[in-house]
Amino acid sequence: MGRRRSSRELALKFLYQSELNQGEFEEQMQAFTERSACQGEVKKYMTELVDSISIHKSVIDGLLERCCENWTLSRMSVIDRNILRIATCELMFQKDVPPKVAIDEAVEIAKKFGSDDSPDFINGVLDRVKKELEKELAEPTPGKSI
Repeated sequence: MGRRRSSRELALKFLYQSELNQGEFEEQMQAFTERSACQGEVKKYMTELVDSISIHKSVIDGLLERCCENWTLSRMSVIDRNILRIATCELMFQKDVPPKVAIDEAVEIAKKFGSDDSPDFINGVLDRVKKELEKELAEPTPGKSI
């Protein structure tokens, strides 16, 4: 398994844990990285993902809500919701990760950690997220000349 896959899986585990437990974010992160023996590039990318999701959570969740047909984030399993957050974060903010890679990685992680329906669900939602982001990039911003 590659370092980035390990980072994504650790980010998922941390987000899952932090959603179920109360406590200070920094303390949870420190305890988690110590328990998981996370270090080096794996720790660096996992921390980047988790920090970015924390900072941009309302934007990420808003985009996901728009792209989830007949679903709300609160109705989803904690695993599916956080896999979607990780991949959407990569699609929006990690420009060195090609969209296809972000989506494929999310589907593979869903196969490992989600339900039987998770991979197809994750793939469908992320395909809509990708199209929505492409549409937003193609639309001219008011007041900006092209």
